[in-house]
Amino acid sequence: MHALLGFINRTCNVAIPILIALLLALILPVAVFAQPDGPPSALDPASPVSTEIANLHNLVLIIAVVIFVLVEGLLLLSALRFRRNPQVTVEPPQVHGNTRLEIAWTVAPALVVVALFVLTVRAQQSIDASAQAVDGSTPITVEVEGHQWWWEFRYPDLGITTANEMVIPVGRTMNLQVSSVDVIHSFWVPELGGKTDAIPTLTNRTWLRADAPGEYYGQCAELCGVSHAYMRLVVRAVPQAEFDAWAQGQAQNAIEPTDPAIQAGRDVFANGPCVGCHVIRGIPQAVGQTGPDLTHFAGRPYIGAGILGHTPYNLARWLADPPGVKPGSLMPNLNLSRQDIDALVAYLESLK
Repeated sequence: MHALLGFINRTCNVAIPILIALLLALILPVAVFAQPDGPPSALDPASPVSTEIANLHNLVLIIAVVIFVLVEGLLLLSALRFRRNPQVTVEPPQVHGNTRLEIAWTVAPALVVVALFVLTVRAQQSIDASAQAVDGSTPITVEVEGHQWWWEFRYPDLGITTANEMVIPVGRTMNLQVSSVDVIHSFWVPELGGKTDAIPTLTNRTWLRADAPGEYYGQCAELCGVSHAYMRLVVRAVPQAEFDAWAQGQAQNAIEPTDPAIQAGRDVFANGPCVGCHVIRGIPQAVGQTGPDLTHFAGRPYIGAGILGHTPYNLARWLADPPGVKPGSLMPNLNLSRQDIDALVAYLESLK
């Protein structure tokens, strides 16, 4: 029996470290290098800002993994190699200190912290560099304003106001001025840059630039109320010529409808409570500032800050009961008739 126990003990001494090493070899590459499926991901950068952030993240992660493997490996080795042997009754030598070791394990972590600090400062300086110096082109200013629970984008130099979709030209620097009208929000498009808080009465400045055409999805990153999770946005990067055409169209007033069915919807909008919260340039009564500017609503891909895809059916659902679709929505249930909803859908879908 003693021989059998001795054999098992010796086998465990060899097998357990090998099994642990194999598990680490299988798990660590997956944990370190695997990326989640589907956008948005800060580890799938598409701009200079997000590239700096992703590179810093990956470097810090590698350093952390190396330290983790080293420390945990020593702990496991010590626990296995020096675990109590029931057959040994002599107390081992007691060590009460080792000056050299204590200095080493104090200096080594300090050096690691200094290295991480230097890397972070270097990345921050690169991100904070003048936007004009990044690509040499004239930056475009966009005022980003957070509302409960949607985003407003104003292009002051172009006379454009839109909601929940920011259109930008590829390769062009965008200077963002981020603020809020109610509570603290946080503007975040992971593939294009880091988070920027939107704070009432304060304007934070940042910049972004998309290196390739595409749609880059974002989200409010600061808990701001019951529909925080539904405060989404999309940045659509397009070629310069397409952006110029889009900007020219957005700067125009809404076209006055001639179709009687669409005209009926315009009358419902102009003569009802909608004008108290929304703007449609071309309707003198529509001067509200609480809700999004709807002048070119039909061209937007989503309804309710990304909670619904833009279809006539979803628009009718929204008009019938906004708080039922999006909890806490400041747009109330106006108890519209089926006829008025159909007329409004026809009119709003004409606002290209």
